[in-house]
Amino acid sequence: MVTFYFFIVIFLMCLAIFDLLVGVSNDAVNFLNSAIGSKAASFKTIIIVAGFGIFLGASFSNGMMDIARHGIYQPENFYFAEIMCILLGVMLTDVVLLDLFNTLGMPTSTTVSMVFELLGGTFAMSIIKMNNNSLYSMGNLINTDKALSVIIAIFVSVAIAFFFGMVVQWLARIVFSFNYSKNAKYSIGIFGGIAITCIFYFMLIKGVKSSSFMTPYYQIWIQKNTTMLILGFFIFFSIITQLLYWIKVNVFKIIVLLGTFALALAFASNDLVNFIGVPLAGYSSFIDYVANGTSAGPNGFLMSSLLQPAQTPWYFLIGAGIVMIYALATSKKARNVIKTSVDLSRQDEGKENFGSSPIARLLVRQSMNLANFFTSITPHPINKWIDSRFNQDEVIIEDGAAFDLIRASVNLVLASLLITLGTSLKLPLSTTYVTFMVAMGSSLADRAWGRNSAVYRITGVLSVIGGWFITAGAAFLICFIVTFFIYFGGSTAIVILIILAIFAIIRSQVLYRKKNKKEKGNETFNKLINTDNNKEAFELMRKNTREELCNILQYSEDNYELTVSSFLHENHRGLKRALGAAKFEKQIIKQIKSSGVIAMGRLDEKTVAQYGIHYYQGNSFASEITYSILRLCQPCFEHVDNNFEPLDAIQKGELEDLSEDITYLIQRCRKKLEGNYLKNIEEEIERAKNLIEQISKLRHKELHRIQSREHNLRLSMIYLDIIQESENVINYTIDLLKVSRKFQTDKIDQFDA
Repeated sequence: MVTFYFFIVIFLMCLAIFDLLVGVSNDAVNFLNSAIGSKAASFKTIIIVAGFGIFLGASFSNGMMDIARHGIYQPENFYFAEIMCILLGVMLTDVVLLDLFNTLGMPTSTTVSMVFELLGGTFAMSIIKMNNNSLYSMGNLINTDKALSVIIAIFVSVAIAFFFGMVVQWLARIVFSFNYSKNAKYSIGIFGGIAITCIFYFMLIKGVKSSSFMTPYYQIWIQKNTTMLILGFFIFFSIITQLLYWIKVNVFKIIVLLGTFALALAFASNDLVNFIGVPLAGYSSFIDYVANGTSAGPNGFLMSSLLQPAQTPWYFLIGAGIVMIYALATSKKARNVIKTSVDLSRQDEGKENFGSSPIARLLVRQSMNLANFFTSITPHPINKWIDSRFNQDEVIIEDGAAFDLIRASVNLVLASLLITLGTSLKLPLSTTYVTFMVAMGSSLADRAWGRNSAVYRITGVLSVIGGWFITAGAAFLICFIVTFFIYFGGSTAIVILIILAIFAIIRSQVLYRKKNKKEKGNETFNKLINTDNNKEAFELMRKNTREELCNILQYSEDNYELTVSSFLHENHRGLKRALGAAKFEKQIIKQIKSSGVIAMGRLDEKTVAQYGIHYYQGNSFASEITYSILRLCQPCFEHVDNNFEPLDAIQKGELEDLSEDITYLIQRCRKKLEGNYLKNIEEEIERAKNLIEQISKLRHKELHRIQSREHNLRLSMIYLDIIQESENVINYTIDLLKVSRKFQTDKIDQFDA
């Protein structure tokens, strides 16, 4: 039995390594998004600064492992076997859940996931114990106060971080404007002193004060002399930053890099428990059991030892730091999560990754009404002066950056300060919540959410916030079920769950690679919106349009064939998949049209006048192809879903031949567009004409069958629906090819460089 639990501990350690890799991918957004979004330094430099902070934080940390040891459950009332059951369930749930969110590119809270997994596993085990022994109650087994404080902190931190991010960024922009070099002459010293003081105070209180190398003497000294330290830091750093400004050093870049270092240090020092706390609790439990409990057995040895403070071996902390740095430097998923946060807070318009939602539209409408009200009651000279401070024509921003250094500095300083405040009030604030919501509030105050993008940005924010609460619910429920399964299933259940976890992780990696391939077209669009050269912008727009339309034609080819084939073979699952793909493609079309407006804005008036109509016609024809396939799919699905009578052999044969010919036509058109071989498309046009004639003959033939009552009327109507939408697909595909020829091959009269 000891050997069995030894292998469980080894497996927990393996999961800890993977959890570190996955967790850093998720939480990297907390300390990297401001530096990367503002391009305060090269990506390599930012990673080195953050890596140094992570290593120091992990090395100096005592791990804050107590929450995994006795923060949620009361270990003195649980036996060793029960504790190991809970901890294994937590880790199996955690790695799969976090990897799923990272694959989707959605930042979530590792703190909340761990707390609610522990709560779900403990709740399951508590039900089992109370059923077996009536002397136990829920209060004896679960520490509900800790879980409740986390839930309250979620609501409070989201609202406070967003509000103060908005207010402080508005004030900072009023002081510095977008042309901060012109307005920083006398204020930079004070701003730098406040910012760096906040960062150092944050490192002392949140990052270093609870570290293993800090003795009680130094902790008491810091607590007694906090005011003196803050005042000394402020005076010293105000003088230093003013001197640096006078010798032409960009103080804002220093603030951003210092803030990145501080948040990375605090992340590693305080959030390490989220990744290795549970496995180390299992390791500590196993050591105690082997030393003192083998005679009582795993179901008779109570784990009172977990009430003692954690003493994490230094080599575990060093090893965790190394794994975290490796994950930070190599994880593509980390960059994906960072991209979500940066995209939602970028200053200019771009390709929106989220659609619009009714709640977002309502919030935008109400916000506009509120803004109009305040504008109407504010004197015109004041409104005019405020608008001048938000004049983005004078913005100083690095090439390719999402926002400027002022906003990046505010994000980092304010996040540091709010997390420090939460710590002093003993509120378990999540760094994910605070940093993300501060960034969203500051971007709103900076007028980055214009009328053409606000509804998409708010939908994105609501999606991320919703993801946090989904994490809590999913973590609790899944771990609850997994713990039950492990307890009653024993070693067999453990093996099954391990296999399922490995399968889920491998599957998510495969899906992530497929998703990345689909998103490669965004590279062309990003280059397009970042160029100021009209000729280059137009060529990039042509390339981007080819990529988008080829993807639509590829979808049309696949989904048309899938729909007709599934209908003819009464494949309900295939039709359901085709219907889902058609609805999803409809949303893709909306995004393409939205980003097309932004892309057109990068071209001069002459180019837009000459080519704009062709571009918009191409998008319109692509939309019609998609809608035609959707209209084709819906009646086919309903017919099969209701188990109606299938087509007869003659009808099936006619549609099968027609489907093959139409699929081949779409394929030829796609290849023409893909290779930009559009000067000679007469063969495709002739092929389409022949297919239209063939459809006309089929229509007359079916109408004759209706008159002669050879076929069931319901079957004839679905048959006519299919050939009608097939005709639409042919016509719109050829129209798309014709208008693409005009857009892709004609030479513009003249380009303005």
